[in-house]
Amino acid sequence: MGEKPSEKRSEKPSENSPGPPGPPGPSEEPGGLGESLPDEVWEQFVRDSERDIRTSGAPKEPSARARMVTERLRQQEARGELPQGWRAMPDGQRAGGRRDRRRKVWTAVAVVLAAAVAVVAMKPSLLPGDPFGTDSAAGSGTDSGAGADAGSRSAAPLPAETAPETAAPGAAPGTPTLDDPFAGSPAARYADGAAGIVLPRAKAVGVFSKDQVAGALEQSRTLLVESNIDRGTLLGATPEAVFDEVLDPRQPELVEDLRSWLREPGEDRDPLRMFSRFDPDEVRLVGDVVKTRGRTTFEEGRDGALEIHTDYTFVYALAPADPDATEVARTIVRRVIDLRMGDPAKYRATPGRLAVVSYDDDIGNSACFTHDGFLHPGLAWSDATGAPPSGPAVDPYDRSRDIGGDSEPDACGTVSRT
Repeated sequence: MGEKPSEKRSEKPSENSPGPPGPPGPSEEPGGLGESLPDEVWEQFVRDSERDIRTSGAPKEPSARARMVTERLRQQEARGELPQGWRAMPDGQRAGGRRDRRRKVWTAVAVVLAAAVAVVAMKPSLLPGDPFGTDSAAGSGTDSGAGADAGSRSAAPLPAETAPETAAPGAAPGTPTLDDPFAGSPAARYADGAAGIVLPRAKAVGVFSKDQVAGALEQSRTLLVESNIDRGTLLGATPEAVFDEVLDPRQPELVEDLRSWLREPGEDRDPLRMFSRFDPDEVRLVGDVVKTRGRTTFEEGRDGALEIHTDYTFVYALAPADPDATEVARTIVRRVIDLRMGDPAKYRATPGRLAVVSYDDDIGNSACFTHDGFLHPGLAWSDATGAPPSGPAVDPYDRSRDIGGDSEPDACGTVSRT
């Protein structure tokens, strides 16, 4: 089992940052904060804290209630109304003195904390870290915990591919199961099925209007869906919509060849060059989702023709046909197809139909050199079929690499992951 050789075919169309640290908390020593600091040190701390809050970018003055409490305390101390024995309390009275002293300390601290709360309420980012989980909530749209949120972020869908990728995707944690068949694969973040085929905005090209271009792009999407996502096709049926709605019958050689390959597959008659198919007697599809990623582009071609380029990767989750089997495998198919809509005034072309100019495929995790018209994923239970891998290892999820072209047609490579 490995990487099937890339196949390239060309068809000639029929002429057609964290915030500052917060104030120190109460002492952890026995007796609390009051016993651990001399009076003059504590008073200096309160003054410094109030000054820092005033200059921290918070409101310029404390609340009306905070000013009232501070002024009352100042007047009481000036009249000598605060307990006087707490600075040099006899041992026998230490407990009561400690209570009085703590009351004064926490009253003063309340003033500082009231202002601090106001600061934090207005600017939570002043606190180090993310104590309220604001970043997580914003990223996930849920109230889940940090661990769950991290997982949801890692599996968040990728944005649509709008330019060629420049590197292979990173590793993905997890092991595939029947309930989560794409775990451990970059495909977990791919779009589901046809949603992954995102068409560009249409515009007039050559002799074709904007509406005509939009129609042709939809036709290219139909071709990809019916050939690689439709459940009937995946289980061996003929994708009739491809022949009845998309391909130009005035390109008869290709149309006739594809129908013939589906009926009687062989080494030089391989329907897998255009269609993804599995033997239902061997494997079953896991779930209803085919993961899809890629892009479609278009441009004006020769003689005002519309040229459409499609490059998509499809990932299939499979299990043995035995309904009691739980093993899950994945097969990855990448297809690059060039299509053309020619000007009927200059080409023998059917309006609203597409001609295939070229098609490449790159298949990961399927038996090599087996020509029965089906993909055969590597599963531990099955007997080895096809030729053993002999070519270099490749990453089937690496969409930054070219396929086809100079690849050896007889090489059967290995896949670095599935």
